[in-house]
Amino acid sequence: MTMALKTLLIMRHGKAEAPWGQEDRMRQLTEFGREQARRAGEYVQAEGLMPDAALVSDAVRTRATYAMFSSALGEDAPSAYLDPSLYLTNAAGLIAAINHVPETVSRLIVVGHMPSVQDAAMRLASIDSDERAVMDMADHYPPASLCVFRFDGVWAELDGRDATLEQFVTFR
Repeated sequence: MTMALKTLLIMRHGKAEAPWGQEDRMRQLTEFGREQARRAGEYVQAEGLMPDAALVSDAVRTRATYAMFSSALGEDAPSAYLDPSLYLTNAAGLIAAINHVPETVSRLIVVGHMPSVQDAAMRLASIDSDERAVMDMADHYPPASLCVFRFDGVWAELDGRDATLEQFVTFR
């Protein structure tokens, strides 16, 4: 199997409504959360990081985050693949979902939840990662934050300490 440079974006959903009185999976984004997601999409577009594929938790807030994010990317934005397993998963489950991405994808965005997005990012960050980005991401992973990883390999073998964290971007 031929190896090629891949880009992995791991994003937490935008700011969501308080959970009172509703099922957690049904929580909507706040107006600010929608704005954060749109700004993240604009950032990805400006940085030339357009994803080929999107793995998105099926919770309302992650779907809404990706909808706002992708609206900033325009008509070339990939449709979301809604993965129910990303809703309550841990780092291993999130990475396992990434491991099933076809090799035809070179840039992937995953939109998920805390703590799995932060834990997976911590697990994936290699020794070559940007130290400030790792420290910032490890300290606090606020809503709509985005990790930008690069690695030379295949999705199926991505496991731990084998992706370089180049940027950690927040949209507060």
